[in-house]
Amino acid sequence: MKYLKTYTPFALECGSVLPELEIAYTVYGTLNRQRDNVVWIAHALTANADPAEWWDSMVGPGKLFDPRRYFIVCANMLGSCYGATHPGSIQPHNGRPYGRDWPLITVRDMVRSHQILQRELGIRRIHLGVGGSMGGQQILEWAVHDPELFEKIALIATNARHSPWGIAFNESQRMALRADSSLWSDQPDAGRAGLEAARAMALLSYRNYPTYDRVQHDPDEKLEGFRATTYQQYQGLKLSRRFTAQSYWSLTKSMDSHNVGRGRGGAEKALALVKAETLVIGIQSDILFPIEEQIFLAEHIPGARLELIDSPYGHDGFLIEGDQLRKKVGEFLGQSAGQGAGKPEALRA
Repeated sequence: MKYLKTYTPFALECGSVLPELEIAYTVYGTLNRQRDNVVWIAHALTANADPAEWWDSMVGPGKLFDPRRYFIVCANMLGSCYGATHPGSIQPHNGRPYGRDWPLITVRDMVRSHQILQRELGIRRIHLGVGGSMGGQQILEWAVHDPELFEKIALIATNARHSPWGIAFNESQRMALRADSSLWSDQPDAGRAGLEAARAMALLSYRNYPTYDRVQHDPDEKLEGFRATTYQQYQGLKLSRRFTAQSYWSLTKSMDSHNVGRGRGGAEKALALVKAETLVIGIQSDILFPIEEQIFLAEHIPGARLELIDSPYGHDGFLIEGDQLRKKVGEFLGQSAGQGAGKPEALRA
């Protein structure tokens, strides 16, 4: 993991200013002489800047995004506790964590922080920008904001504007966070109980009824101690061990802010600005980012190609269905899908 620290004030879309920025990022491979082999991967909600860790079916030697062929970049997004400036970061003027003083970070702010790293790395053109879920929101916003930058983009299980349905899921999770009175304290485990409850709620949107029925089914004789109960508890605990409640709060607010049409005359006009060759991938069983949202993207991005994945895993399919993704994105790149790895135990959306 590498870190870029900047001391130039960073003005946010909400009107606040961050006095300095830290950006954690990884690079794999080498920028070629023509500087035309860049693959920029944008991560989703609680992932980090190392895609070989959470997308190991796609990134690595012999895989679709092979560092022997591509210069692969992934940056941690603002607000995340995995190395970017976030609510737990220390304010330079008073030596205290931001905490509840942390401002609203929008997806556009995240893109502008990526641009700082882009310039630092000397990247003038990106061969492929790719991301799923909130990562796809970032790539799409960037392709609208700077249409000349990308040759190709692949948008997976994402949308042009976060839906009322998605915002409702996020607000329900923030209600769970707020119910934990330690949320904005300076304790290392601030808001942990609320985060566990919030993550359990989120998981319901990442999967679906048939998935739970298939893998969490119990014998008819049971009265309590159900598999679904312990599974929800485990998933909440697992996230609370690696993530912070304050960053989770911030990033769900950021996701809610996503709207490429804001200030651009609406989503249709904004999507028409995209010049990159575009692949849009939807997941048939996704209830959080349903395929209607990907159809909308494909209809309004000039020349966009739409592909659908058949998966029982719902929204989580963008992390799990490596074989299908390698095939579809590989064809889009004009190469074979590469050698596949098994289904990863991945960091989730």
